[in-house]
Amino acid sequence: MAAKRQPIISGNWKMHHNHFEAIQCVQKLHYRLDGDDHSSVDVTVHPPFTDLRSIQTLVESDKMQIVLGAQNCHWEEKGAFTGEVAAPFLAKLNVAFVIVGHSERREYFGETDEQVNLKVKAVLGNGMTPIMCCGETLEEREAGQAEAKVERQVREGLAGVLKEHVAAMVIAYEPIWAIGTGKVATSDDAQAMCAHVRKVVAEVAGADAAASVRIQYGGSVKPGNIAELMSQADIDGALVGGASLEADEFAAIVQYRNHVTG
Repeated sequence: MAAKRQPIISGNWKMHHNHFEAIQCVQKLHYRLDGDDHSSVDVTVHPPFTDLRSIQTLVESDKMQIVLGAQNCHWEEKGAFTGEVAAPFLAKLNVAFVIVGHSERREYFGETDEQVNLKVKAVLGNGMTPIMCCGETLEEREAGQAEAKVERQVREGLAGVLKEHVAAMVIAYEPIWAIGTGKVATSDDAQAMCAHVRKVVAEVAGADAAASVRIQYGGSVKPGNIAELMSQADIDGALVGGASLEADEFAAIVQYRNHVTG
């Protein structure tokens, strides 16, 4: 039997919190979490680029167990790409996890599956772990295209990635219709798609990689629904948006075991 996968809960701050606000938020989060929380759940925060150095310094100086992440990167090591940030720059800041292919990057900035694949490889090539996102729109779900869309994103995102690297990755399933809308997929719906993701990973990279890869659910995750989501067999964590901006609310999500009833 495969070993139990360590849960991972990630806070994606998007374009929120300047570096002063970021420091305050992480300090509050640190005070709310204890050693048992960190031994049970990997906790990552993904501030805007301008906050990364401040949070790195805070986390390292105070020996926090909160893990630093980034929201995006470019796939080239360097070059004439004004406004972009390369993966080696993030690695130098001791960033451990990088979100790639978030639906907002795909929708607003036109990122393709091929570009997401290049970013996955850039993140891995610089010793960091990608959190690779996939998900469908409401129109695609209603048209019965959800599984096919997610399968394509997973297959193309993982193309050419070594099996052992796939095994160590995180994949975030984020139904686009549930992001920032207050809507949330039912736990059964979320489980069904996360199981589908794991099936596709098995076909792409083998059973061992599928058993090891961690799959997050993202889409209006709150303290009130996290425990039920985390009870599902193929959901190993959450990619949290708005609820991660407030330290108390995010801590309550991390501490979902305290909310389990029945």
